Amino acid sequence: MTLDRIDRKIVTALMTDATIPLARLADRVGLTVTPCWKRVRRLTDSGIIRARVAIVDPERIGLGMVAFVGVSAPEQSAQWHTSFAEALAAIPEVMEAYQMAGTEDYVLRIVARDMPDFERVRQRLVSAVPVRGLTASFALRRLKSETVLPIDTLTA
Repeated sequence: MTLDRIDRKIVTALMTDATIPLARLADRVGLTVTPCWKRVRRLTDSGIIRARVAIVDPERIGLGMVAFVGVSAPEQSAQWHTSFAEALAAIPEVMEAYQMAGTEDYVLRIVARDMPDFERVRQRLVSAVPVRGLTASFALRRLKSETVLPIDTLTA
């Protein structure tokens, strides 16, 4: 699906504040309410807008430890990769997972309360599926965390 400038403005506005009233969103992007609503619905139905969520500060709810975990697969079978993806889906502390090209097969971003909590999550992961290797790096502090993608809203 190709996004025109108005679609890009809608997406950017919703990434910035998903609670914006439809009338204000329509005014901001230069539409009336009904066409704006139809575009939001089309963007949602197409999967461009996946969800509207509240962004919560993890430290304020006791999940201040962030680990970036590299995982090396013991084999490259489709069955192992499927089992690994299923294991990740069952562990809510795994916030993001990327299949990589390079020295590690996957990189995960995991949140935890503290080191014992991280160890519990790590044990759950390695108990669910065999791995060849696992490395962890721990964030000391967050310098930047963005949720608004850099979408061009100026050009046609």
